[in-house]
Amino acid sequence: MSRWPDYLAKLTSAEDVLAMLPGDADGLERAEVEKMLFAALASGWLTTFADRDRPDFVPAVGTHFNLVGTNPDFIYAAASIDGSGSYLITGERGECLFLQMDIAAGGLAVMDALGPSLGTIDFDDLALDGAGRFSLMLSAEKPADWQGDWHPLDPTARSLSLRQASYDWGAEREARIAIERTDLTHAPRRWSEAEIAERLMALCAYPKRLAGMAMGFIAGQQQKGLWNAFEHDDWAGRGGVEGQRYYQGLFRLEPDCALVLETDLPETVRYWNVQLNDMRWNTLDWMNHQCSLNGGQASIDADGKFRAVIAMEDPGIANWLDPAGHAQGSIMLRWTGASSGPAPTLSCIAAGDVLEQLGPGTRRVTPEERQQSLRARRRAVQMRRRW
Repeated sequence: MSRWPDYLAKLTSAEDVLAMLPGDADGLERAEVEKMLFAALASGWLTTFADRDRPDFVPAVGTHFNLVGTNPDFIYAAASIDGSGSYLITGERGECLFLQMDIAAGGLAVMDALGPSLGTIDFDDLALDGAGRFSLMLSAEKPADWQGDWHPLDPTARSLSLRQASYDWGAEREARIAIERTDLTHAPRRWSEAEIAERLMALCAYPKRLAGMAMGFIAGQQQKGLWNAFEHDDWAGRGGVEGQRYYQGLFRLEPDCALVLETDLPETVRYWNVQLNDMRWNTLDWMNHQCSLNGGQASIDADGKFRAVIAMEDPGIANWLDPAGHAQGSIMLRWTGASSGPAPTLSCIAAGDVLEQLGPGTRRVTPEERQQSLRARRRAVQMRRRW
């Protein structure tokens, strides 16, 4: 008997997410939610048949799955594990700013439920050989004959999430990582009919689950009235990077208005960025728009502050945050490994007064220079590992 009608019925339930749109939503907004649902379905396939006995770090969110506030500077990967098992992780650290792995009791994989973080491993704390290679064992107890790095594995662990951060996209040698389960004999197997059906049904439920979570986050921001304002959140136990300070909110551009983002910088900071997302918590198209800036890309003013302008049209300054045609959306700024967490502000000015308001010290760019930088940005994104 075919289960196809059951799969279609489960997929149809994703229409409930459309009901989360405001009553005055137009056709384009509805189409963008429908697009997000298909993106969630496609991204879900990558983890639908994740095997805890034969794990693999698969791509997570990225340029084409730019869901749930994807950070443009990160390359994400995820693997499903069994907390009662033993896992060997080997590879090369690469040249990225940092490489971190979060061990969690759940995750965003199709077969997982959300669960708290059980600890984060910074690969800079591991022993590296002369070529930057590492060997890390995760298990309940350290094997008696194991000489390399070891980290205890909580029995409730269900997922591993990798993040490698880069300022200089496409120019750095990226990390290479493999994972294998060592407490079981390697024995490939064929999925049973019941297993396939269970996992495909979970995949069909995934668009509603993931898109509903994203829409719920934005709805919460709206209920807090965070228009052109920020709140602080550490995202502890909810997928955030350990030791990272987040400032998040919503932006709204009135006609002929630009928003100036201003913030002090910490005295020391390992990594920072700011990015724009749409009203469905999808990161804007950072390959084709300068909708994000990081600590290596940003221009810092002579007084030591970072200032950027959110404007529909190019204001002619280096630190333009392009909203890609969206008059409103969400915004997030991160400080990682910082000596302090300065709070950013947003202020509205007339779009035509940007250059005058920011003063002559602000780094300016010509239309030709902008074209060159955008083309360089496109190339850099494509040079990174995404699949």
